[in-house]
Amino acid sequence: MTIAQALGEGVQTAIIGLSTVFAVLIILMIVISIMKAVFYKEPKKQLDKAVDSAGKELAKAVEELPVTDKAPQDDEELVAVIMAAIAASLSTSTYHLKIKSLRRVDHAQSEWNKAGLHETISHTF
Repeated sequence: MTIAQALGEGVQTAIIGLSTVFAVLIILMIVISIMKAVFYKEPKKQLDKAVDSAGKELAKAVEELPVTDKAPQDDEELVAVIMAAIAASLSTSTYHLKIKSLRRVDHAQSEWNKAGLHETISHTF
């Protein structure tokens, strides 16, 4: 066997191996897409609409609050007020809600930040 023949067989083996790997990956992709079509259920659109409307109502309520120079002294009171407002707008109990973190959102933020925040909020519930 010459060097050219050995090199040719090596290239042929590599091509067969690569084509086998890609064929199996394509088959897996097809199987996963079929499983998604069969087993995946779309999330309820009503919950998304409720969260959107509750967020709009909460934003309107916050905008209507009088502006004072005094900062809230107690963070626990602020968390309780925000949780009560969210529970009231979602028509649920505060028992079902959990506030993980609380931070001020800047109104002068980019559209990417707003979209990310909206996506995070809508997928939390």
